[in-house]
Amino acid sequence: MKLKSYSIPSVIYFIVSALLIAYFFPREGKFRYQFYEGKPWRYGLLTAPSDFPIYKTDEEVKAEKDSVLKNFEPYYRLDTKTENNEIAKLRTNYNATLHSKATPAYMQYIEKSLIYLYNKGVISPQALEDLKKEDIFKVNLLENNIARPCYISDFFTVKTAYEYIINNCPSHLDKAVLQSCDINNYLEENITYDQGTSEKVRTDILQSVSISNGMVQAGERIVDRGEIIDNHTYNVLRSLKTVHESKTGGTQRQSIILAGQFVLVFGIMFCFWLYLWSFRPRIFHNKKNTFFLLSCIFTGCILTELCVTYGLFNIYILPYAIVPIVIRTFFDSRTALFTHLVTILICSLMAPFPHEFLILQIIAGMVVTFSLKELSQRSQLIRCAFFIFMSYTIVYISLTIYQEADFKKINWMMMLYFGINFILLMFTYVLVYMLEKTFGYVSSITLVELSNINTPILKKLSETCPGTFQHSLQVSILASEAAAKIGADSQLVRTGAMYHDIGKMSNPVFFTENQSSVNPHDKLAFDESAQIIISHITEGVKIAEKAGLPKAVINFIRTHHGRGKAKYFYNSFKNQYPDKEIDEEAFTYPGPNPFSKETAVLMMADSVEAASRSLKEHTEEGIQQLVNKIIDSQIADGLLRNTPLTYKDVETIKNVFVEKLKIMYHTRISYPDLKK
Repeated sequence: MKLKSYSIPSVIYFIVSALLIAYFFPREGKFRYQFYEGKPWRYGLLTAPSDFPIYKTDEEVKAEKDSVLKNFEPYYRLDTKTENNEIAKLRTNYNATLHSKATPAYMQYIEKSLIYLYNKGVISPQALEDLKKEDIFKVNLLENNIARPCYISDFFTVKTAYEYIINNCPSHLDKAVLQSCDINNYLEENITYDQGTSEKVRTDILQSVSISNGMVQAGERIVDRGEIIDNHTYNVLRSLKTVHESKTGGTQRQSIILAGQFVLVFGIMFCFWLYLWSFRPRIFHNKKNTFFLLSCIFTGCILTELCVTYGLFNIYILPYAIVPIVIRTFFDSRTALFTHLVTILICSLMAPFPHEFLILQIIAGMVVTFSLKELSQRSQLIRCAFFIFMSYTIVYISLTIYQEADFKKINWMMMLYFGINFILLMFTYVLVYMLEKTFGYVSSITLVELSNINTPILKKLSETCPGTFQHSLQVSILASEAAAKIGADSQLVRTGAMYHDIGKMSNPVFFTENQSSVNPHDKLAFDESAQIIISHITEGVKIAEKAGLPKAVINFIRTHHGRGKAKYFYNSFKNQYPDKEIDEEAFTYPGPNPFSKETAVLMMADSVEAASRSLKEHTEEGIQQLVNKIIDSQIADGLLRNTPLTYKDVETIKNVFVEKLKIMYHTRISYPDLKK
């Protein structure tokens, strides 16, 4: 049982694209004004909608916090138990062993010194070193939760405490006896860092720093059109923007914003869907083409969103004109301009100064349409990029003068942004090549380059198969003219015609146009001859694929005979062996049959041009009968069944062939000899 395959409706692609674009949209409520310090205010009178504080800048707040932290004194805790424990241990050891070494005077001196040292504080050497590195010379010492300020110079370490006891002993005491009492055993650190208290006090100090330095009352005038935005006004506007964007918090509000963004973006995308459905059905019903166009729109929108959200660089550096240039290269001007309009409409929802952005980008899209009306050379892409740069420059300067009426208000940095944009547009040359390889497209530029007779394949064809080469030239003339008349791609047909018979280079002498006097088919059976003739299709495909020719060109090689038969050998076999069963496949070309207007035109032109060579007299009547016979026979055999040609198209093609063949075979007048 065969399962049905369901195709995803094209509208799903547009819905998914709209969802993705809306998802990456900036989530904050967009502040409707754009402003820069030192630049004029471009909008009308602005008053405060409500009371709001004037926030300090991040640099100002950081400077104030650094200033108050300079006076911050960390907290350390004094452990009183250490003193009691060590003195108790001293007394115990004295009664047990030390009384034999030292008199009570030594005991009294050591105990008095320990009380003094532990009261001053004994700290670890590492902690003391860290305080000095941080330039902290004073700390708060907590004793029974009561803090007192202390200088770190008054603290002792175990080493300095030991030295203090030895060096400050009275003259009537012997230092050697003191050293024998093992005073180190009674010296322990009793000062430790109190991180909890220090961090709490530090946080309280930082929170005491005010983040604002004034208030703006509701209804208060902020700025009016044309006024230069000074530092104070800039801070007020920045604070108003911060307050406005902070009000967009909350899950529910974020969901509402996302829904609004999706509806707006999908509305624009739906208009694009309607355009393709109404005016470009061939693009609309091709999933690859739809994906390509949506990818162009999606890429432009995502780059804009990243640029605006993270402030990576000025938005005018982005080469939006690449979209219409690339689409015009592979499709038509109207589709290119419409896609460009859809892209910049969505991007304008995020762009600063959307009015200015739309004017500049729409005009750039128009310039692309006009400058690439006939695209046949890659140099036209560079010329188009230069025209876009000039249009950006002229329109921006004109718009600024119109709005400000002052040449000094022109931001000349914009010229640098337009210049970078121009450089990026120059890479369209490389981008077109990459897209051709990725999506399997073939541009008009590539077709023109391939149809150059100096390309390696065509040059080899002209040398090894001169008759076939001449035949291909004649077919290209017939086919391209007919294609232009019925609205098909004449450049594609011309290039396909130049390559359709390259398979004959494998066995050139087996084709009549390349023969001189000897016909090798005279020694072969009809079916063997047919196989050799038919093989020029498969051989041509191999040569084309090895040379890396586009698939669109290879299609002409496959289809220019369709599933037709090698009529000469087929009919000869039937006539000579009327009662013998014939293997139809042995005389049938592999196909497939033509499936587009272009491949159909080439099949008809190829057969008509080849047959016209057999006419003894090239009269208008004879040519017309031949053209009608050949094309009607192809229609009757069903070779053109899969093509979108109409009866009107067929009649137009016939008339073009007749007119062109009359011109090709027009008899030239003979020049008379000069009488002596």
